[in-house]
Amino acid sequence: MTFHIGAGAGSAQARGARVTERDAFADRARGLEEEYFRKREQELIEKLRRRAAAEAELQRLGEQSGVADEEILQDLRDLGYTPETVMLLHLVPLVQMAWAEGGVSDRERALIVEAARARGVEPGSPADRQLAEWLTTRPSERFFERTLRAIRAFLQARPAEEREASRRELLSYSTAIASASGGVLGFGAVSAEERALLARISSELERAHGPANLEEDAADGDELPPSPRPPGP
Repeated sequence: MTFHIGAGAGSAQARGARVTERDAFADRARGLEEEYFRKREQELIEKLRRRAAAEAELQRLGEQSGVADEEILQDLRDLGYTPETVMLLHLVPLVQMAWAEGGVSDRERALIVEAARARGVEPGSPADRQLAEWLTTRPSERFFERTLRAIRAFLQARPAEEREASRRELLSYSTAIASASGGVLGFGAVSAEERALLARISSELERAHGPANLEEDAADGDELPPSPRPPGP
């Protein structure tokens, strides 16, 4: 009788190798699956963290600006305002006015900085650095237009007395900036570009509350109006 021990042992070894390969493949599949779900979990956690951070920033933006409307707050955030710089909101039309003729004069810069200090912008603060950047590099027209619309929406949500006080102050400051760089020795004259921009600002603010009296505001010359800081950013 002949026994084929070698052949039987080889077959058992082959079966063992196949089992080992299947186990290895299963282990690898389980490892890949675990890694996939681990990554998805990390992505979800990071997404939730970013959402919570964004909501917290939006809340801080509302606290600093006095704005409760979430849509306005989202617009402000989309424009690049932060809780540290939203106090510049009502200064942006002044910056736009200073750029109306293509460049910011020293007198215009000085008046805008004076207005910023009156609104509580401290030297060297994030808001101060942002303002300096705007006075060095002109922001986009889209930024100016959307900011003015945000101001209008903000004013519409305020009581009538506060709304009117803010409107008149903004027009007075804008007129002062327009008057700062022309005329004799840099005082008094308002260019065609500046008049057109004043009309646009006035028109936008009229939609928030009542007609703007630009002639009366212009009569104040380029002296900045006395400014107890009005409510708002």
